[in-house]
Amino acid sequence: MMDITALQQTYPIVKDLVAEKETVWANPDYGKPATLATTRADLFDAAARLRRFAPYFVSAFPETAETDGILESPLIPIKIMQTALNRRDDYQLPGRLYLKADNELPISGSIKSRGGIYEVLKIAEEIALASGQLVYMDDYAKLNTPAFHDLFSHYGIAVGSTGNLGLSIGIVAAKLGFHATVHMSRDAKQWKKDLLREKGVTVVEYAGSFTTAITTGREQAAQDPSVFFIDDEGSKDLYLGYAVAAIRLQKQLADQAIRVDATHPLFVYLPAGVGGSPAGVTFGLKMIFGGNAHAIFAEPTHIPSVLLGMATGLNEKISVYDIGLDGLTEADGLAVGRPSRLAGHEMRTLLDAITTFDDERIMAYTALLKDREDIKVEPSASAGFAALHDAQAVLAQRYPMRHATHIVWATGGMLVPAAEYARDYGIGEEFLH
Repeated sequence: MMDITALQQTYPIVKDLVAEKETVWANPDYGKPATLATTRADLFDAAARLRRFAPYFVSAFPETAETDGILESPLIPIKIMQTALNRRDDYQLPGRLYLKADNELPISGSIKSRGGIYEVLKIAEEIALASGQLVYMDDYAKLNTPAFHDLFSHYGIAVGSTGNLGLSIGIVAAKLGFHATVHMSRDAKQWKKDLLREKGVTVVEYAGSFTTAITTGREQAAQDPSVFFIDDEGSKDLYLGYAVAAIRLQKQLADQAIRVDATHPLFVYLPAGVGGSPAGVTFGLKMIFGGNAHAIFAEPTHIPSVLLGMATGLNEKISVYDIGLDGLTEADGLAVGRPSRLAGHEMRTLLDAITTFDDERIMAYTALLKDREDIKVEPSASAGFAALHDAQAVLAQRYPMRHATHIVWATGGMLVPAAEYARDYGIGEEFLH
C-alpha cells in the first residue's frame, strides 16, 4: 500500500498532484552525465531502416508517394496563433512559434506513426531476411506482394493501446499480412476501434485502464511464440522510431534558415501519456542538437504519470491511482496511469521540465488553433500550448530567450471523424468566451 502522506512529505510536488493543481516541475538532474540505453548509432540505424522501407510505403500506401515513402510531417510557422496566445494568456512569448504537425503524418495521423510503424517494420524485416526471401539491397516494394503476405500471415503482432498507437501498429501490421491484435482500454475512442476493425485488425476491449489492456495483452502474447508484442511501456524500438524525428527536424529547420545554437535555443513542447513517444523525440533532439535543444512535457492534472514517476524517482513503480487520482481526461491519448519503464530512466538527465494542465485549456487551444490557423488537431495534441505558457518563467531563468525557437508538437488529429471534432471544437469555443 502506497503511503501518500509520506510521499507528500518527501516530495512536496506530490501535494499539488494530489490536489489536481496545475504545476511546473523543473528537473533537478537535467544536464547531468548519464549512461543511456540507446546510442547515436542506434538512432541512425533506425533512420536507415525507415529509408529502406520507403519503396514499400510508396507501393502499399499511395498517399506516401508525394514524399517518396518517407513518413514525415511539416514544420509550420504559426504567427497568428502566437499573437492569439499572447493576447489570450496575457504574456509575450519571446522568439518564434512553430507547430510540428504530426497530426498530418500519413497512415495513422499521429506521432505514433513514427514509433509504432517503425517497430512493425523492424519485425517484418527480421522475418523476411531470416526467410531468405529478402536481402538488404532489395527494393523493399517487394514486401507488398502475395508471397510476403503469406510469409507474414504465419505471425501475429499485438499491442496494448489507448488508441493512436494501436492505429499505427494495427493498420501497417494488417497491411503487411500479420494477424494484428490491439488490446484497447476504456479510454480509447469508439471511432478508433471501428477504424481498426475496418482494416482487418482484431480489437479486444477492456473495461479497465490502459494498464489492464497492456498487461493482459502482454500475458496473452507470451503464450504464443509466433506473436510479437510491442510493449509501449518499455520498447527500445518504439523509442528509436520516435527519435528519428529529430534527424528530419534538423533538415526542416535548416531549410527554413532557423538557427539552433547557444544564443538561439530550441524549445520543444510535447504531450506525454506513457512517455515513450516524447522521450524518444527528446533523445533524438539531444543526439542531434546537444545542449541547445530543450524538451518540456505536458500532462493532464488528473493523470500526470510521467511527472509522478520522475519526481519521486519511482518511475514505473508508481501509478497516479496510487495517490488517489481518477485518471479522467479529454486527452484520451494521454490517459495512462503508469509511465514507461524506459522513459523515466532515460529522461532522468535529458528532460528539462514537465507541466500539468486542466482539460479546459487544451479544449480552448484546440478551438483557437482552428480559428486562427485553420489547423485541426485532437485535444491531447494541444497540450504543448499549455506547456508553452506555463514553462516560460522557469525557462527564462535558465536560457537567453530573445531569439528562441518554440515548437509545439501536435501529436494527432487528422483521422478524427467530423462529428467527433465538431464536439471537441464546440467545447473549446465555450472556454474561449
